[in-house]
Amino acid sequence: MAVSRTDVREMTRRLWRRGTLRARRAVARRTGFIAYLAVIGPGMIAANAGNDAGGIATYSTSGAEFGYTLLWTFLPILVSLGLVQEMCARMGVVTGKGLADLIRERFGVRWTMVVMSALLVANAGVTVSEFVGIAAATELFGVPRQVSVPLAALSVWWLVVKGSYRRVERVFLLMSLVFLGYIVSAFLARPDWGEVARQMARPTLRFDNHYLFTLIALIGTTISPYMQVFVQSSVVEKSVGRDSYKLVRADVWVGTLFAMSIAFFIVISTAATLGAGDFKGTIETAADAARALVPLAGEYAGLLFAVGLFGASMLAAGVLPLATAYSISEALGFEKGVSRSFREAPIFIGIFTFLIAVGALIAIIPGLPLMRVLVVTQFINGLLLPVMLVAILRLAGDRKLMGEYANGAVYNVLAWLTVFIVSALSLVLAAKTVFGGQ
Repeated sequence: MAVSRTDVREMTRRLWRRGTLRARRAVARRTGFIAYLAVIGPGMIAANAGNDAGGIATYSTSGAEFGYTLLWTFLPILVSLGLVQEMCARMGVVTGKGLADLIRERFGVRWTMVVMSALLVANAGVTVSEFVGIAAATELFGVPRQVSVPLAALSVWWLVVKGSYRRVERVFLLMSLVFLGYIVSAFLARPDWGEVARQMARPTLRFDNHYLFTLIALIGTTISPYMQVFVQSSVVEKSVGRDSYKLVRADVWVGTLFAMSIAFFIVISTAATLGAGDFKGTIETAADAARALVPLAGEYAGLLFAVGLFGASMLAAGVLPLATAYSISEALGFEKGVSRSFREAPIFIGIFTFLIAVGALIAIIPGLPLMRVLVVTQFINGLLLPVMLVAILRLAGDRKLMGEYANGAVYNVLAWLTVFIVSALSLVLAAKTVFGGQ
């Protein structure tokens, strides 16, 4: 069958158009990825800061004492964390204001001061625990806390006070990579992946106090008020516009997925070894888990766990004071920002410096009653979290404030359900912690 010149030309045009379309799609994909890299940061950093020393200790305890039976909780926790973080990031994009700014404008100065005072006390206590985590991790490598803690505090302070926001963000993102060690540690522990899948698909609910306490602790350690403050303030300081909202949302959900995956592998690594029935010790801190993993899963698994603890504590030791400085400066109407000098933002830099100094000094005190400090801070956080979540929901659902970006009906139902469950469990956690629930 003969082919005419017209047919040949038509076929050539079609091939050219198809190639041009593919090329355009390829350029769009590359452009979209580059745009995402420009926006990535706040969501990833905030979510991973939640995997701090206290979080790692909680996940380790869950795996060591209950094996894989609590893995089913990770999916609803992931959804809850993503919803709350996304709302705060969206408010930052739309309003150009931090969470404390919006709370002050909507609910008044007095109520804002009560919330911010509680946040200051709670975050100061948790900052101490992060430096204790740094001390515990470095002592596993033979470095005394009297050396490691001051050096870590000075490093974090210098990075933030003397650096730009872009540099701080890059360093925090690099710190997040240390969490990958937990994935390797989990595979070195040789878990029963079939049993992991069965426990994920078959929820197990028990009603004894210790199981319920651990379940509540898993949820309570995942969503903390400082994370919401940090993600919104970071989006504002980064000057992300509405045209980049979809990329910000992607950053939040990618960060949430990454952080929850790390928590998932921490539980698996400790469940595969410490929860196997041969381990008779007590897991009270993440450092205990790192030590215990060495004879059971090998030296490298324990070292990776210790490195992860150090990186997690360093990240949270920077994010927590920053979030507190952001919130209090916003509430009082003072200048704020990592890129500001002390002369431009004395209150912001002063609060950050104060928290770093106090946290480091208390962490090196011999015989520190850390559990007493943590009990008080957990109680305050437990009371503060429902208040913060309700404020976030009311602000994110306000059409006068958010316009077309306000929560829709379906989103509101999911978000309020999240608030109700998380708030109820956080209050129970605070009550059981204070009154000695076991």
